[in-house]
Amino acid sequence: MKITSIEIVQLSLPLDPPFPAAWDPVPRRSFPATLVYVGTDEGVVGVGSGDTMRGFEPYVDLFVGEDPLSIARLVRKLETVSFHGPRPWPLEAALWDICGQVTGQPVARLLGGCTDRIPAYASTGAIATPPERVEVAAQLAESGFKAMKIRIDPARLEEGIETVAAVRAAVPELDLMVDLNQGWRMPGDARPPLDPTAARRIADRLSELGVLWLEEPLDGADARGMAALRAGGRIRVAGGEMVRSFPELIALAETDALDVFQPDAVLSCGISRCRTLAEYVIARGRWFSPHTWTNGIGLLVNLHLVSGVGGGPYLEYPVDPPHWTARRRDFMLTEPIEPDAEGMLVVPDRPGLGLVLDADAIARYRVE
Repeated sequence: MKITSIEIVQLSLPLDPPFPAAWDPVPRRSFPATLVYVGTDEGVVGVGSGDTMRGFEPYVDLFVGEDPLSIARLVRKLETVSFHGPRPWPLEAALWDICGQVTGQPVARLLGGCTDRIPAYASTGAIATPPERVEVAAQLAESGFKAMKIRIDPARLEEGIETVAAVRAAVPELDLMVDLNQGWRMPGDARPPLDPTAARRIADRLSELGVLWLEEPLDGADARGMAALRAGGRIRVAGGEMVRSFPELIALAETDALDVFQPDAVLSCGISRCRTLAEYVIARGRWFSPHTWTNGIGLLVNLHLVSGVGGGPYLEYPVDPPHWTARRRDFMLTEPIEPDAEGMLVVPDRPGLGLVLDADAIARYRVE
């Protein structure tokens, strides 16, 4: 079998209903809507999504003519592309999709088959007032979620702490995580990150509210700072969602910087490398819970990964009603990816990634 074509399709994000001022234009910049199709001479087509893949076109010839089942060899090529150009990991996801289709197995089974389901945690993104966040938390708990993540803006710290406290009091059965978003920056955001002393003070206050983990409390390159923060033992430290290379992730593990490792397989360093990392950190008693903030295809990729290796205890599920819903996030699929009534995400039993594309939606939102 040989790769005969690689097609990259950019999609616009559905903007009906419109996003509120606090969200727009952030969604258009933050949530990639890109499909990568890998065609073969035997008619099998793999699909991936995640990063925008802008700038990948000059590298297509490196992969056309290669055997799509030789993933380990192709990953080494993809790593060279990642160094010089875009994050190419949606292409690797498409290769795994092909492998699953050829073998007749879900990708999760090819990756280890540890489980076929994992609890989801509702990951909210907007900065909301305490009453607004309590209302959403109650809805999410009623629908079956057992955990929820709340984002805090350090520039509005007291409101953020108040929001976490309000949700804890109103919906005590939910496990709560908090994201400080200090690990990386959106383009143009030159604000300095929190310093270790400020991060420790926030961590101490959140630990008193029973927060399960504190995400991205420091600059992502400050491995020693995160190791010192978690050494206090009062709260778990999570991070690594946008780390660009496997050696950097291993360095975080060897520095003992994190309790929860969160590389997104379609944004960070790919399925194969993330699996290796996951097996390593799980063997050391740490948690592996990938970041998943792209779309339904990226969510499926990480679901297969964490189910294959037996990660957890939760998998991130991006949702923040009424503006960020499963239907809007997964508009390119015939059915959005949703947890069952018990808050579990179930691996599709179809071969490959198990995704079913909505051809009409793709045609409607395709950017020429």
